[in-house]
Amino acid sequence: MPETDYSVTIALGKWRLPLLSAVLSLVVIAMLGLLLRWTFIQPVSGLNYKYLLHAHSHAALLGWLYPVLFIALIHAYLPALLRNKAIYSWQFWLSQGAVLGMLLSFPVQGYGAVSITFSTLHILLTYWFIYRFLKDSKAANVSGGNYSVSFGFMKAALFFLALSSLGPWAMGPIMATGHSGTELYYNAIYFYLHFLYNGWLTFAVFSLLFWLLERYKISFNRNYSLLFFRLMFWACLPAYLLSVLWIKPNAIVYLVGGVAALTQVVALVVLVAIVWPVRSKLLSLFGNWSRAIVLLAATAFVLKTLMQFSTAFPYMADLAYQLRNFIIGYLHLVLIGFVSFFIVAFCVQQAWLTLRSTISRWGLGLFIVGFISSEALLFLQGTFYWVGAGAIPNYNEMLFGVSIFLPVGVLLFFISQLLLGSVTAETKTPSAFKKV
Repeated sequence: MPETDYSVTIALGKWRLPLLSAVLSLVVIAMLGLLLRWTFIQPVSGLNYKYLLHAHSHAALLGWLYPVLFIALIHAYLPALLRNKAIYSWQFWLSQGAVLGMLLSFPVQGYGAVSITFSTLHILLTYWFIYRFLKDSKAANVSGGNYSVSFGFMKAALFFLALSSLGPWAMGPIMATGHSGTELYYNAIYFYLHFLYNGWLTFAVFSLLFWLLERYKISFNRNYSLLFFRLMFWACLPAYLLSVLWIKPNAIVYLVGGVAALTQVVALVVLVAIVWPVRSKLLSLFGNWSRAIVLLAATAFVLKTLMQFSTAFPYMADLAYQLRNFIIGYLHLVLIGFVSFFIVAFCVQQAWLTLRSTISRWGLGLFIVGFISSEALLFLQGTFYWVGAGAIPNYNEMLFGVSIFLPVGVLLFFISQLLLGSVTAETKTPSAFKKV
């Protein structure tokens, strides 16, 4: 196994337990997802599918992705004296407590008094985190230091995180006025989801990507990076309209949404122009396993961008709305294939998680097999419906079968992190990057 160069990684320290709690949340999420797929084979008495789905989705977005990015961001941009302040520990554990409250209440009551209270608490805690993080980063002069490009993406990510919360805030008045289940109701949900995964999560991932380039002194085209940022940022705002095409709005909405989608495709081309010349140096930061995960994440982002562009066309927008298989497959492609895989690779590269043991590699390998297999089945079944071929024989049983790999794999991965204790880095950083 390659030797470790700790000069280029940031010690996790007291944040190891919080990180493990986020991975444990991923185990719970995968188990809930498996249970959801089992209900299509054998309904479970007393179990409300819709309520359980709310618990699964909130735990995925807020119990896994939010806390692991929380940890990554404060370690990437704040010096030890600031990131180890007690206030961040309070924010983290209170947020995880709110997620636990949602996890326990959503399956029982769906959107009810208790679950909405915990959801509201989590939103308020994110506001607190954004304020504190930006205040401390200003004190540390992050934006004027070595991470000017990556921190720009981070500020945008936090902006979209705050913006996405307008969706949940709107839900109360919408439901109180008797509009639950209407177009307005669902468009508020789509507002939240769009700015969460196309805004907050996507920009956070690119913040960490450019942070790696800046941290390890890998020269890249900064003019292109500024162009990429501007294209992505200004396209993200009107791209929300792609989420409302299911109500068949005025033609101008299709036009604006289509321009936004096309702009994101142009941004993808610019991103390739940035990364391609430095691909060897960038990938050399990762070991064999984490390098493969990064490539999977990159593939998922390309597919995400192209799929989103396709929905700008009325026919494809209607098709995506009508076929739930495509919607579920797309969301998992973004949240697991793009965001989660990149985050895991980043954590391994920083020596916060490890793939040194056989059990950890088996675990992650099973998870990847389960993800790819379930995605293939979801999109294949959607395609069958599209061409009028009907349901795939034993489709639900096959989907459940391959989905078993997801919780089993992530559970093995989690256990391996507990057994190995103190983590050492998977990769050896090339000598060209050691002076940072």
